[in-house]
Amino acid sequence: MEVLLLKAKGLHDMDIFARMDPYVLLQYKGQERKSSVHHGGGSNPVWNEKIVFRVEYPGSGNQYKLDLKIMDKDVFSADDFVGQTTIYVKDLLAEGVEKGSSELRPHKYRVVGADQSYCGEIEVGITFTLKEEEYDNEDIGGWRQSYF
Repeated sequence: MEVLLLKAKGLHDMDIFARMDPYVLLQYKGQERKSSVHHGGGSNPVWNEKIVFRVEYPGSGNQYKLDLKIMDKDVFSADDFVGQTTIYVKDLLAEGVEKGSSELRPHKYRVVGADQSYCGEIEVGITFTLKEEEYDNEDIGGWRQSYF
């Protein structure tokens, strides 16, 4: 699954004296990726990055969701949480398994803060391409080892 992280708009600026330096933590089923930091990106950062996750469908559990947490990089203190959104990808994966690939074109998603209030939007696209596992014919069923 390839996530196209485009940009955010209207984020609540966490820094008082300077423009914030936002980045995104992307999480999917125990996998975590981090975008680059947009230094001085402020309330309207642009990343334009592709981030890849390994996905199994159907897989264990039923939580097919991609969590995006927008953070503000700080130098002298802990990074600040700006907001987050969740994208449910179960239908995308099911269609991709059936057709070989599927796509959620870039779309704007609401970003909510820790108190669940609206604090901007983020634009993200997602593509899923089915990749069949390759098997070595010599190992299937142990046939190579079973003759005299």
